[in-house]
Amino acid sequence: MKAKAFKIAEGVYWVGVLHWNGRTFHGYSIPGTTYNAYLVFGEEKTVLIDNVYRNLSDQLYARIEDAFAQEGKEIQIDVFVQNHSEMDHSTYLHETIEKYNPKAEIYASANCAKFLEQQYHNFSDLKINTVATGDEIDIGGRTLSFISAPMLHWPDSMFTFLVEDGILFSNDAFGQHVCYSERYDEDYSLDILGWEAQKYYANLVTLGSPMARMKLQELTDNGIVEQIKMIAPCHGQIWKNPGYILDLYTKWASGVCKDKITVIFDTMHHSTEKLAFQIAEGIMSEGVEVVMYSMETDGPDDVITDILESKAIAIGAPTMMNKPFPRIGSMMYWLDCVNFAVTNSVKNALIFSSKGWGGGAVAKLQKNLEEAGFNVTDSLDIFFVPDEDVLTEAFEKGAQLARSIKE
Repeated sequence: MKAKAFKIAEGVYWVGVLHWNGRTFHGYSIPGTTYNAYLVFGEEKTVLIDNVYRNLSDQLYARIEDAFAQEGKEIQIDVFVQNHSEMDHSTYLHETIEKYNPKAEIYASANCAKFLEQQYHNFSDLKINTVATGDEIDIGGRTLSFISAPMLHWPDSMFTFLVEDGILFSNDAFGQHVCYSERYDEDYSLDILGWEAQKYYANLVTLGSPMARMKLQELTDNGIVEQIKMIAPCHGQIWKNPGYILDLYTKWASGVCKDKITVIFDTMHHSTEKLAFQIAEGIMSEGVEVVMYSMETDGPDDVITDILESKAIAIGAPTMMNKPFPRIGSMMYWLDCVNFAVTNSVKNALIFSSKGWGGGAVAKLQKNLEEAGFNVTDSLDIFFVPDEDVLTEAFEKGAQLARSIKE
């Protein structure tokens, strides 16, 4: 096929792929995505940073060859840098090395080298130079500096910094699952990109928030943040205005939230739904923002995105066979996986439920929420269909939850 490489700086090209029809990844819904790889031309060596996902190598190879054509050079890649071994960034790494230079130098973290072999079982025949923070390579007039970034978002992750140009190749950190024809952040609405970056962080990076805080502080203390002119992640748009996404990551990693409450519910015969709507009215009566999700139709990934910046949640499910209604289970597993408490934000939670006779949903939800790091402040457990007195009680509990986040 034919595809054009996109120049992001003199001698630096985006050679990634567009996955226009991707609709799910990492277990959540996406509007398409990109798998970004980058080609850097030094005076002495040419470097490919990262790779792409299955069934998409034709785009990668076409863009690599176009970049060499734009530079007027014969095709030979001298150095391969692999920032992370996950398959969406490494599927064709071995094949690309064989195709463009079997004798090339390869650089990766120690964990990345190990993980590549464990995933593909064909890397033991290649010599991989393992690197960590402070290691550098000179490619002729240009320096690549490596920065260990474990748990952003795998133990093998690292960043590569092109020192002279101020470009941080950050792999999964600072990414977004979007698929657009233009490459930069400034080409699209920051409202949309900010939401997609927030969704990406909430679902994939939250658990690594302690490391994100440490890494952001380290980059600041070492003077690297002030040198960054561009952030080139492995998914989505390239940040020509890096301060925007750096500020967002600082906020998310530190648990900075809005006066906002996310209401999540499922329902059988609409009784729990009625409680949810009244609780939302109570919250709004205190001037606090509400977002509402029904697990019958909404996905946990979007819920998680809003919870990231919420100071509290209200979660409700009817009792079914002495347990919460099963569809709420996916939500609870998701909350336990991401564990927002690691952001240094302990969020309040209100539990509500409608039962027929014995109940059981509230106790189970409380246990699950506490294990996921939430502070359960109140609950409402009713029989069957709420009457006006119960609806008034639900309103008041919503108002009290709202007041609790402002205290």
